[in-house]
Amino acid sequence: MAEERLQKILSRFGVSSRRAAEKLILEGRVKVNSKVISVPGTKADPDKDRIEVDGQARAQTAPPLYVLLFKPSGYIVSLNDEKGRRTVFELLNGIEERVYPVGRLDYNSSGVLLLTNDGELTNRLLHPGFEVKKIYRTETDGELKENELAVLRSGVRLSDGQTAPAKVKVVKVKEGRTTLEITIHEGRNRQVRRMMEAIGHPVRWLQRTGFASLALAGLAPGQWRYLTSQEIAALKSLKQDSKLKQDSK
Repeated sequence: MAEERLQKILSRFGVSSRRAAEKLILEGRVKVNSKVISVPGTKADPDKDRIEVDGQARAQTAPPLYVLLFKPSGYIVSLNDEKGRRTVFELLNGIEERVYPVGRLDYNSSGVLLLTNDGELTNRLLHPGFEVKKIYRTETDGELKENELAVLRSGVRLSDGQTAPAKVKVVKVKEGRTTLEITIHEGRNRQVRRMMEAIGHPVRWLQRTGFASLALAGLAPGQWRYLTSQEIAALKSLKQDSKLKQDSK
């Protein structure tokens, strides 16, 4: 195999995303043939060179794993937590290889969470140019007025700028509460919660029911399964928006 940038190699090995790999290199935690590498962009040949991260050899590419988890509320999407909260990795019994979450769900939210050691696919799914759709169900107090729904659909002004238009469907209105289905394609932190707070309707609960072509069917909270070959192929076939692709050049 020809030489490649270390970030790409570590991403393919399932060590981390390319961005996180760059941080590992800058921190001096990566060695090639026993020599500490601290310059991102340094190249190596994974077939010939001994690559170590934190003193652990990464001689072979880990087999690709793709896991769909029904994240329950009350779990944090992190390897560990300084507050001692439960993490989603405690739910992955039987998975020996390290996998990493594609995106985040906050502590109090539940739903679809994809985890994988395929760094290339992770980069693709998190890249804004691919506009990966995320579908949420949420409940809030009161009945939303048409002008409030219109704001969600056209874009909500948040502290980090205005959101892109969202698809919003009123699922039901019952006993003074409204259930909504909201589809977005951005990946801002706590975005749906912040959008709802901005229009005066904080969420009572929030669940992500869909991510790209993935859904929760057949899973109970806390359960996981491997993706099918068809699901993996569908994720890998996603195309970048042509205009955003041109703008990024």
